[in-house]
Amino acid sequence: MDFINKMKKYLLISFFSLLAFCLNSCGAYNFTGTAPIAAKTFQVNYFQNNADLVQPGIERTFTQQLQELIQNQTNLNLTNTGGELVYEGEITDYRITPMQATADQRAAQNRLTIVINVRFTNKLKEEDNFEKSFSFFRDYPGSDQLTGAQLTETVNFIFDRITQDIFNASLAKW
Repeated sequence: MDFINKMKKYLLISFFSLLAFCLNSCGAYNFTGTAPIAAKTFQVNYFQNNADLVQPGIERTFTQQLQELIQNQTNLNLTNTGGELVYEGEITDYRITPMQATADQRAAQNRLTIVINVRFTNKLKEEDNFEKSFSFFRDYPGSDQLTGAQLTETVNFIFDRITQDIFNASLAKW
């Protein structure tokens, strides 16, 4: 009987030691992949649309998507002024390019590309500051006209990728 009690005690101690080790190891980890952030606030200034081909409203959509992504993936508070982390910039390119042609010289496939120049300022850690262009594209059939819901879906798809890339470059350090 004494052997069984010693074994139970050993297993109990081993289990709690392992549990404590696992919980301690995961202390600085989070599911977004960001390192611990010393800042408490962030600010996303309005991204002007300076592209040659202007699509109305995309600057507002992009600004809001970047704000929402950071709010959803961090515990930072959004502020309009005085943010410790500041995102600003402009949409520098919005273009539709034919990618494949048919036998009668029509576009079989088009590509919408959006390029956004971003200036990121970390007031608490200046070595993290950068200015960089981010871009992404989406192809669509040449017979389609990007209007209405299809345009909104395509732009949102591109912005989802660009905002994630900006998040990774500024906070996740990928």
